[in-house]
Order: sequence, then structure tokens, then C-alpha cells
Amino acid sequence: MHHHVSRVLPYTPDQLFALVGDVDAYPEFVPWISSMRTWNGRTLSDGVDSLDAEAGVGFSFLKERFATRVRRDAGERQIDVNLLSGPFRRLTNRWRFIEDEAGTRIEFDIDFQFKSRLLEGLLAANFHGAVEKLMGCFEDRAKALYGGP
Repeated sequence: MHHHVSRVLPYTPDQLFALVGDVDAYPEFVPWISSMRTWNGRTLSDGVDSLDAEAGVGFSFLKERFATRVRRDAGERQIDVNLLSGPFRRLTNRWRFIEDEAGTRIEFDIDFQFKSRLLEGLLAANFHGAVEKLMGCFEDRAKALYGGP
């Protein structure tokens, strides 16, 4: 499954890059992320770093963990996430933060496939809504951190 979201928010690209890049804070504002553990942080080059992150997630009856490698490129204002382990056959997502006259245009792409057809079927029906809710969580967090427009 692939989904693309583009949204303009009244904040700077650097503010939104910092917000999305702070994966340790996700349990504070993304309701279905119950825990986050990060390790293996390292600098790859000037302005580029990466870390590994394991998220505990829960949706009513479903509780899972999955681990990803997060690559943050401040110069390009881009964050790439790739699967290390978990209930997915594949999982990638990319956040891009592009200057816009109204603030920043966020481009978010996610592509994934569960190993289980049952999980795939359960999420497929609600996938668009889940991605929209996720974007809403980040918008609300930006308002809390940086103030309203």
C-alpha cells in the first residue's frame, strides 16, 4: 500500500524537520505509539545522521513492535525511514519539508505491506484515515510547540 500526503503548514521547514525528527517524543503526541526506544545514533556526514528506533504500537486488540532505521538529512530537509524488523514485509516512508510562501509544504510518502494478510486487510479499509490522523497529530504538535498561525 502506498499513500502520499501534501500539506502546507505555517511553520519553517527547520521547525517541522526538528519536530518529525524527534522520534523519541512520538509517544507524547501520537496516540497509538505506546513506547519508543532509540539506539545506534551516528553522524553520517555534515548535517546527516541516523538512528535505529523501535516503536510499540497498539490499536484496540492489536499490539505490535517494529524497528526502523531513521535517516535525517538537515541540508535536504528530508527524513527517510526503512524497516529493520517487525510485522511488515516492507515499510518505507519519506518526509520532505519544502519552503512555501505560506510556511512549509510537507510531502509525506509511505509504502508498506504486512506479512499477514489479515493485518493487511484490517488496515487497508482504514489506511487513508490513519494517515490523515497521523498528519493531524503532527499538526497539533506543531501548534503546541510553535504556536498557532
